[in-house]
Amino acid sequence: MFRTARVSRLSTGAATVPFTRRRLARLALSRRSDPVRSPNPAAESRVSIPDWRQLRRIVLFTGAGLSAESGVPTYRGAGGIWCEYRYEDYACQRAFERDPVKVLDFHALRRAAVLGCAPHAGHDHIRAMQARHPGVQVITQNIDGLLQRAGVAVDAELHGSLWRLRCPVHGVRADQAAAEFVARRCPDCPPATAPWLRPDITWFEDAVDAEVFEHAAMRVDDAELFVGIGTSGAVWPAAGFAERARRRGARMIEINPEDNEASARYDERLRLPASIGLPTLFPLD
Repeated sequence: MFRTARVSRLSTGAATVPFTRRRLARLALSRRSDPVRSPNPAAESRVSIPDWRQLRRIVLFTGAGLSAESGVPTYRGAGGIWCEYRYEDYACQRAFERDPVKVLDFHALRRAAVLGCAPHAGHDHIRAMQARHPGVQVITQNIDGLLQRAGVAVDAELHGSLWRLRCPVHGVRADQAAAEFVARRCPDCPPATAPWLRPDITWFEDAVDAEVFEHAAMRVDDAELFVGIGTSGAVWPAAGFAERARRRGARMIEINPEDNEASARYDERLRLPASIGLPTLFPLD
């Protein structure tokens, strides 16, 4: 099902802009300075599931909006990374082959920006849910690692992680020490021929990791409740999981402050940020 699927291109119209620590920090600060808007009571579904622990399997499907509350820049929309930078220059295999230093520098600065952000109440609530119910499973499109920093067990990272690198010979290796990579060339290869380590991220034009997607699909197929959290439903094939869950009869709930491309797939919607919507939907007491 997923073997030939590739991450969809986005036509951003962005100019070629040299990245700097200041530019990425500005994107993060602009997110943190945005106040959480009060939801429109007329448009908000008053959904709550007091007996959620009785459900056998709950899938929480998270996107960039979850991290945006922490100040991590999103990718699309106003203030998004790909409005200012061309992915062709920083986030595809062609760019990496053309200038690996430039691409790795860019991702090191992204790591620095993420380290300047902290998990919020929504992340903490997911951790508390998992402590109370082993059937709460998380599938994420996010690569920033904020869920893991909050102590959340992530069942599938669909698009990889900023905190891993990949050698074409020795495979994936963790690199979580700091913003700067511990090594940029594989230390396990002969020094004279050691290849550049590529971020273990599904870039634009890449094929998705079929094994990860198949694993996620099995979790989605088994879900009684599917909750989309902060995802726009614009990046395929990941966006197809909501429709897959719907067709298999899962109860569909969206937590997102605004309507988006994915909203029509959900029967119930909480027009709230995740930090408020998750405790509203899943009371712990």
